[in-house]
Amino acid sequence: MQKPKLIWLNVIVFTLTGLITLIGVPAYALTHGFDGWQIAAMILGVIVCEISITAGYHRLWSHRAYEAHWLTRLLFAIGGTFATQNSILHWASDHRVHHHYVDNDLKDPYSAKKGFWYSHLGWMLRDYGVNPNTDYSNCRDLQKDPIVMFQHKHYLVLVLAANFGIPLLLGFWHGDILGMLLLAGVARLAIAHHFTFFINSLAHIWGNQPYSDKNTSKDNGFLAFLTMGEGYHNYHHSFQRDYRNGILWWQFDPTKWLIRSLSLIKLTKNLYRTPIEHIETARAQMLLSNTTKKLSQQPCADTMIQQLQTEYEALMGKINDFSQAKRQWMEAHKNSMIEHCDLVALRARVETLKQSFLQQKRDWLMLNASFA
Repeated sequence: MQKPKLIWLNVIVFTLTGLITLIGVPAYALTHGFDGWQIAAMILGVIVCEISITAGYHRLWSHRAYEAHWLTRLLFAIGGTFATQNSILHWASDHRVHHHYVDNDLKDPYSAKKGFWYSHLGWMLRDYGVNPNTDYSNCRDLQKDPIVMFQHKHYLVLVLAANFGIPLLLGFWHGDILGMLLLAGVARLAIAHHFTFFINSLAHIWGNQPYSDKNTSKDNGFLAFLTMGEGYHNYHHSFQRDYRNGILWWQFDPTKWLIRSLSLIKLTKNLYRTPIEHIETARAQMLLSNTTKKLSQQPCADTMIQQLQTEYEALMGKINDFSQAKRQWMEAHKNSMIEHCDLVALRARVETLKQSFLQQKRDWLMLNASFA
């Protein structure tokens, strides 16, 4: 069977940036050396590229997880151009197809079921004909954004200007043009590329699945560190519209922190958060499934499984009570005709039911732990 034709531009770019980073950068370091300014420029460049992809291309434009001021969108568009991962319109279209057909070898542009190499890089090196992106019909909303369309129309010129212009300017300022081109230009681009690509590859292979096992996505804290918070990928595939990926206070998600911080100065707004009851329901269902599978392999497991099911149903009841009360309070809060004392009483009831649900959750987790 004949292989699909190579996309030579991508092959050349990835090959050159990879070889220069692996061979040219160490050779220059041994013969000339790099100083702190050059290293700092590279690290800052990687952060700008990754944040622009995660906060801009991904959470803002692909998933509409929040709304952004034109200045925020412009900065993310510039940073995304610097990252050189195609235009916003093209990237978002591919990504929306990925979520809609995740793990479908015929329709997912970077299906992890085809292996690490394919999902990490291979899908960009050959014309596999998956989601050819001829009309971007799944991104009609983005086609109304003038910043998105300007970047798409002038993408090649903007990429060349950013990826050569910025390192050259830094090199003139610093006094070592070649050194800056190597670190802040080539190495920065290669590192940012592969760290981002890990989400398509490793984040579908390595980690755990606390929310769903319906696809290959995984949560991985180490990958979150490399990708500005994108490593909590099982959560993201379960609740893709959430502006957060790491929802717990200790989870590393600087993209979430940036989006939230920008909202304080009115540069972002309408940040979408998945309701806690939806998250807890998904976690409970996964835990029930996993624990039941373990127990089913043990002798005389029927009693334990029945106890587990009973506690699960009790937890679902508590979650539903809390959810209904919270909806009632939110509707009452919007109704200016509701007496203040009634609103306070409803809020107190919500808090009481929340604490009841959290206590039932603790009991549920302890029961599962005892069966482990």
